[in-house]
Amino acid sequence: MAGELFIRADAGTLMGTGHVMRCLALAQAWQDKGGRALFLMADGVDSLGERLRTEEMEVQKVSQKSGSREDAVKAAATARKLNTSWIVVDGYQFNTNYQRIIKESGLRLLFIDDNGHCDHYYADIVLNQNLHADESMYPNKEPYTKLLLGTKYVLLRREFLKYRNWKREIPDVARKVLVTMGGSDPDNVTLKVIKALQQTDIDNLQVIVVVGASNPHYEKLQKVASECQFKIELRRNVTNMPELMSRADVAVASVGTTSWELAFMRLPPAILVLADNQEKAANLLTKKKIVLLLGYGSNAKLHSVAQVVKKLLLNRELRQELSHNGLLLVDGSGSIRVAEYLSES
Repeated sequence: MAGELFIRADAGTLMGTGHVMRCLALAQAWQDKGGRALFLMADGVDSLGERLRTEEMEVQKVSQKSGSREDAVKAAATARKLNTSWIVVDGYQFNTNYQRIIKESGLRLLFIDDNGHCDHYYADIVLNQNLHADESMYPNKEPYTKLLLGTKYVLLRREFLKYRNWKREIPDVARKVLVTMGGSDPDNVTLKVIKALQQTDIDNLQVIVVVGASNPHYEKLQKVASECQFKIELRRNVTNMPELMSRADVAVASVGTTSWELAFMRLPPAILVLADNQEKAANLLTKKKIVLLLGYGSNAKLHSVAQVVKKLLLNRELRQELSHNGLLLVDGSGSIRVAEYLSES
């Protein structure tokens, strides 16, 4: 029996849903080993809580300021009461002091990280699933701290794994477009993408726009979609993202958790950077010819976005290359590897 996995992560309009969704992937893999998962959340309970509960995961709300000393004390006390096997912490608001409080409580800690943002690492395990992850990012850590680094450990949710041996068809002209800007998109970059698609002048486009749980612009996007010259479907709070990716020819997406999902699904993407901490990952993905880079969020020029997207839609060989390189990057077993590592430690 794997025991209880205790997860501390948040979601919201500014931070998006990526931290919670990748923790969900790990929680699913833990369940598959016979364990239980509990989420403690300060933000995102309303938008994602129901999804987690449908996965038979318990959700509790923490009232303390996210990332504060009081938050850490509360998380540690709750985890101890449950006699948890591991506590998993994921989010940029969680710092060195947060880790220290957890460890001083006698708990085993997995800290999910992206850019080495802490001054020192007290966690038993630091997991960085990014392409740029490197041991040099963690010069200040405890002697016992283990590093799980790279795309070998990408956390993919259970629903993706049935597509492991699926073969993608690459049409001469791509007309089925999936647009997804993550769970929040506060600057409504999705609207810019729709306007760019209107400028591509490619007939018979079919566009599915995934609107995240924390996106505040749904009504405005509905209005624009109803007035567009090609077919646009808006999908909100989707639970079938792999299916939508399998039906699309290309994606226009933000950098983040979705990047790894697209790579696994062999779906060639054009990406936008929506936060400064995504820039390093975006540049590496571009350099390795896994994505086309459209620019930096709300600062990206509409005409430039339209040109790059049109290139992707019309160039079959380019789409083949991006699709192939993505498959080499993510094999889909990352969540299973991490869950096994936790259960054996």
